[in-house]
Amino acid sequence: MEAASSRPGEDALIARYFAPLAGPEGLGLKDDVALITPPPGQSLVATVDTIVAGVHFFSDDPPHTVGHKALAVNLSDLAAKGAKPAGFLLALALPSDWTEAWLHDFTQGLGALARASACPLLGGDTTRAAGPLVISITAFGFVPDGTMVARTSAQPGDLIAVTGTIGDAVIGLKARLSPEADWVQKLGESELAFLLDRYLKPRPRYEASSAIRAVARCAMDVSDGLVGDCAKMLRASGVTGTLRLEDVPFSVAARAAIRFNPALRADAVTGGDDYEILFTFPPEQLDAVASAFKHLSVSFAVIGEVRAGDTPLTVSYGGESFEAQSGSYQHF
Repeated sequence: MEAASSRPGEDALIARYFAPLAGPEGLGLKDDVALITPPPGQSLVATVDTIVAGVHFFSDDPPHTVGHKALAVNLSDLAAKGAKPAGFLLALALPSDWTEAWLHDFTQGLGALARASACPLLGGDTTRAAGPLVISITAFGFVPDGTMVARTSAQPGDLIAVTGTIGDAVIGLKARLSPEADWVQKLGESELAFLLDRYLKPRPRYEASSAIRAVARCAMDVSDGLVGDCAKMLRASGVTGTLRLEDVPFSVAARAAIRFNPALRADAVTGGDDYEILFTFPPEQLDAVASAFKHLSVSFAVIGEVRAGDTPLTVSYGGESFEAQSGSYQHF
């Protein structure tokens, strides 16, 4: 533990670790506000997420991965709205045992993703926490006026699709919690490393935001579990639908884990931290969707259909009804 007397004061801390991450709208982090001017014809989109040590990440996770995750979960929300990142505000409540070394590595991970996504720091607040580390980020993005992709606009007949792969993070979490489990021991070294890394460092699909804006009728990010989030999106749109688990995309590593432990399939489609984009589109637009994703580093897969009605989402696997204890992670 670093002695409190040896730590920099708040102004020095901001100048040393956070000012280098700031964009011009942040006014050098020398004011109490940021000044954001949307480009002509653009609307401002905002989102906020809070992550807490012991709830969303382990207290001993590498600090750079914590910084990455804190921003990544917000970038995922912006991407699902078709928004281009514009900047973020950071509220950081540090526990009594924080160290400069931890803060250095945290800002390295935060800054690396901020630069990669062109989402600079605009300002924020740093304070002392009476309990665990708490990190809250409010992120902003721009979309052309009238083009934000809502969660409430799915229509009967739409196809349901998802980007990337599902279940990697929750399987990685289970492997971390039970490293001696038989199925974990059977995984190859690279497979295990991939799954553990997907839990530590979410891959927000910000590079797909323009494609989502161009082709999606309705969208949200998958943060609490595919089945539950799909049901949530359809309820918000006043419709229902069908979901085919055999069409859900899994990584090579996740498929290996499920092969060694078939019960992981249910965990994969109901666990959180995927941060992929779930979206719907009219079936006649399938070629246009394929074209929009053709040159991106992320793929998509059609996994179901939207139906009229208010009955619960129908989930099947191989033609048989699939039942799960819970469709998604719940905080309360």
